[in-house]
Amino acid sequence: MELLRIVLILLLVAAALGWIARRLRIPYPIVLVLGGLALGFVPGLPVAAFDPHLLLLLVLPPVLYQAALFTSWRDFIQLIRPISFLAVGLVLTTTLIVGAVGHYLLGLPWPVAFVLGAIVSPPDAVAATAVLGRLRMPRRLVVILEGESLVNDATGLVLYKLAIAAVMTGAFSFGEGVATFFLVGIGGVLIGLAFGGFFGFFHRWIGDPLIEISLSLVLPFVAYFVAEAAGVSGVLAVVTAGLVRGWQVPEIFSARSRMQAYGVWEVVVFLVNSIVFILIGMQLEDVLDGLHPYAMGDLMANAAIVVMVAIGVRFAWVFAGARLVRRIPVIGIRDPMPPWQHLTMLSWCGMRGIVSLAAALAVPYWTDAGETFPHRDLIIFLTFSVILVTLVVQGLSLGLVIRWLGVAPDGDEDEEEREARMKTAHAAREALDELATTAGISPEIVGMVRADYDIRLQEERASDLHLAPSADPVRMLRLEAVAAQRRRLLKLRRDREIGDEVMHRILRELDLEEARLMH
Repeated sequence: MELLRIVLILLLVAAALGWIARRLRIPYPIVLVLGGLALGFVPGLPVAAFDPHLLLLLVLPPVLYQAALFTSWRDFIQLIRPISFLAVGLVLTTTLIVGAVGHYLLGLPWPVAFVLGAIVSPPDAVAATAVLGRLRMPRRLVVILEGESLVNDATGLVLYKLAIAAVMTGAFSFGEGVATFFLVGIGGVLIGLAFGGFFGFFHRWIGDPLIEISLSLVLPFVAYFVAEAAGVSGVLAVVTAGLVRGWQVPEIFSARSRMQAYGVWEVVVFLVNSIVFILIGMQLEDVLDGLHPYAMGDLMANAAIVVMVAIGVRFAWVFAGARLVRRIPVIGIRDPMPPWQHLTMLSWCGMRGIVSLAAALAVPYWTDAGETFPHRDLIIFLTFSVILVTLVVQGLSLGLVIRWLGVAPDGDEDEEEREARMKTAHAAREALDELATTAGISPEIVGMVRADYDIRLQEERASDLHLAPSADPVRMLRLEAVAAQRRRLLKLRRDREIGDEVMHRILRELDLEEARLMH
């Protein structure tokens, strides 16, 4: 009964904070982290004791899977070099530098310092999507930031597990650590490919939206659990499965299944994010109680040091790395040096979020020797400080920074969308012309429906003729036109003429049109 009461409180607070975020037009992770902070000091509020070993299992699979599901394969592959440069190189560097600072300046043992470094090193996929989705930036920057925030979780959490193991056992081998890093990564990718392919094959024989969506909710947890049980990266297994399924969904899901799945996943991810952010706020008072050996001034100074190092390393890596990597002739010719304004935006968009929170809360209470995990409360406090500053300060100031730098959208995606709409309208007209000769429908009816797509081609917008839905030949023609547009749209995606962002936007409109015609 107590657990049920706590869950109900969390859900009600999540809904209230989400409403506040919408009213204030602020990305909801920012409101959640501030609300959780305030909630932690409400007297008499019940605090739930969650098993830290289960927290990552409950939180990470749905969050990472949903982010991977909407990642564009084409854009991801095209920008794999800068994404990897940030998602792997920057995370490794941040972990090492924050670890060194934690050891030499904060007095943490080396393994514990590297646990802190691994936790705060990866920016967050949810924070990036929620904040960047409200801003108009060059598409290249958005793809790099979203791709980085998706993949770097795997890098950070592999390092995190190695550091945790070193603290738990008291031993660490550099050679074994490097070998483990690559083996767990490759193993996670293979398991993700296997599960993504198997579920895709199995879905073709279902045909029931409720079962399809239920299986899609199960997939990330199964992939994560199997990968972790096999001793490889559960994060990479979930991300890989999500990328595979993201490619499959437009091909094998029905319009009805897609529309329902979009809504279900948005609610699931919102609730998971809300509960975790609020949970850290509710536990913050207890964490501060565990920090009684530290003076408040020392805590603030330590938090400021870690925050500045985490932000500063990103700036140094982006600017220095962008210049150094272009000393390689092949890269310098194919990819000229980007404007300093773009590099500044990449440096400033390092918001931490739910992954860092979940990892900090999942730090064990006890080592294998039966001793308390060293400085666990301090790790959680410093992690929360990094999240608070990067998410709130950087997240809220991004709009101002964009205007100050004069960074504007490049228009490439708008042009892609216009071309895609034109080509799908052409496909609809071709299908209607073919039906006019093969289905025995009167030319007048075909002409009425065809006129809709003539207008789209002439004015680049849709026109609603308000034809009666009870006219079966008209409805059949319209459904066939929608199907033809969908086929052409998916072909454009397969041929890499458009990215997944444009594809999903137009596909959702076609699904809605099909749903309207089916009723």
